[in-house]
Amino acid sequence: MKLSVLNVVPLRQGQEFYQAVDDMITLAQKVESYGYHRYWVAEHHNNLSLASSATQLLIQRLLDKTKRIRIGSGGVMLPNHSPYLVAEQYGTLDALYPNRLDLGLGRAPGTDGATAKAIRRKEPWDIDFEGDFEELQNYFDGVGEVKAFPADGRKVPYYILGSSLDSAHLAARLGLPYAFASHFAPAHLQDAADVYHHEFKPSRYSQEPYFILTLNIFLADTDALAHRLATTQIQANLDLITGQLTGLKPPKENEEEIWENYVKAKKVSNFGPVLLEPHQLIRNEKAVVKQMMKGSLIGSKETVLQGLKDYQKKFSFNELMAHSFIYDPKAQAHSYKLLAEIVEEL
Repeated sequence: MKLSVLNVVPLRQGQEFYQAVDDMITLAQKVESYGYHRYWVAEHHNNLSLASSATQLLIQRLLDKTKRIRIGSGGVMLPNHSPYLVAEQYGTLDALYPNRLDLGLGRAPGTDGATAKAIRRKEPWDIDFEGDFEELQNYFDGVGEVKAFPADGRKVPYYILGSSLDSAHLAARLGLPYAFASHFAPAHLQDAADVYHHEFKPSRYSQEPYFILTLNIFLADTDALAHRLATTQIQANLDLITGQLTGLKPPKENEEEIWENYVKAKKVSNFGPVLLEPHQLIRNEKAVVKQMMKGSLIGSKETVLQGLKDYQKKFSFNELMAHSFIYDPKAQAHSYKLLAEIVEEL
C-alpha cells in the first residue's frame, strides 16, 4: 500500500499566510523523510482560513523544497481554468522538476457559487468537464493546430478526484486512477468504490483500477490524546458549515466541550462539494459535522492499525492519502510518522 498526504494549507488561528505556507513546506519535508509516496495540495477560493488558492505556485514551492516525494494537485478544479493555461503551467513544472509531478483533476468549483462565477466568467451550464479534459490531453499529446509549450509531449500522470458517483463513473470510463474524498464526504464511499472497480475500462493510462482513499488520520501515543487532537478538525468543520472562518483552533479536552457553546448556523454556507439544504443544516450542525468526520481513523497505533485493516478489506484501495487538521505542527508530524510505521507493518 502506498502512503501519501493531502494538505489544504490551513492557517492556524492568528497565523499569516506565509506562516501557513512555511508549515506546508516543513510537513512535506518531514513526510518525505518518513518515506511517503506523494504530497498533494488542494485548490480552494474565497476562504480566509485556507492558503491554497494559487495551487500551482504552492506546488512549485514544494517541488523546489523537496527532493524525492511526488508533488501534485489535489486537485486542479478544471472548470475554473483554461485547459491551455493548465497545460502550460503544469508542463512548465514538469520540465523544471521531471518525473515528480501529478495532475489531479476535480469537477467541483472548490468554493461557493458566487466565487465560482467570478473565477470562471461563465454560467454553470456552460461547464463541460470531459470536454475540458479532452482539450487538456490534446495539449500534452501535442495534437491539434495550437501547441502548449512546454507541455507538448510531456507525460504528466492524470488522476480524477471526486466525492460522488458521477466522478466514479467518469474515472472508470476514462480508465484513470481515482481519488475519493472520504475525508469530508464519506457518504458515497461504498457506492463510489463499487462503481469504479466494476465499471473500469483499461486505457493507455492504466490497465487496472487504481483507487486512492483519502481519510482523516489522527494518531498519537494514546487513544485519548488522538481524540483530543481531532477536536481541532471537528471545530474546523463546524466553522466551515456555519461560516466562521477564523483558522485552526487549539484542541479541546474532549469533543463535548465544542457543543456546549457554539455559533449556530443561521443560513447555509455553500462551500462547494458538500451541498446542504437549510433543513439539513440549521439546528442539525452536530449531526452534519459527525457525518463529515465519519471518514476518519483516530487513536493509538494499535487502534488505527485495526481500523486501517478494516478499510482495506472493505474497499480494496491501492493507496492511502492521509489528511488532518492538527493544531500543533509537531503533533501533526508525529501522527504522520506513526502512520508510516503502521503502513510499513502492513
